[in-house]
Amino acid sequence: MKKLIHPVAGVIALLTIAAFWLSTTLSELIGSKAAVVTVKTAIPWGFLLLIPALAAAGGTGFSLARGRTKGLAATKLKRMPMIAANGLLILIPSALFLASKAKAGEFDTAFYLVQALELIAGAVNLLLLSLNMRDGFRMTGRLKVRSKSPQS
Repeated sequence: MKKLIHPVAGVIALLTIAAFWLSTTLSELIGSKAAVVTVKTAIPWGFLLLIPALAAAGGTGFSLARGRTKGLAATKLKRMPMIAANGLLILIPSALFLASKAKAGEFDTAFYLVQALELIAGAVNLLLLSLNMRDGFRMTGRLKVRSKSPQS
């Protein structure tokens, strides 16, 4: 069951973060202020999906790794503290702050500074989660590692 829950939860988490990031970027670039308010106030509600998905992916991943200290499993495990810290210390507080500011119509310097920080931290988490997914595919044989051929 863990072998099913882990990838499904990981995909849900990755797609949820991607949806947050893309909706934020698009609303800021081409949307109205009302669109930005809608997106920024909706994102905290998305935590109801994201946090359990991340917890399920992390918990099943630790269990599946069975204490491995080498190889791709260990590499994936080393990324997890950064992903978790980024989410807990930057992304969640930023999203709550931005939702509050957007709801109040306060699009000031603090809003845009935190927005920039959130987009950078979100991109980092997308990258780290994508790397974990890639390594998971390699571990299960769903993704073959290409060997470098010598150049002639």
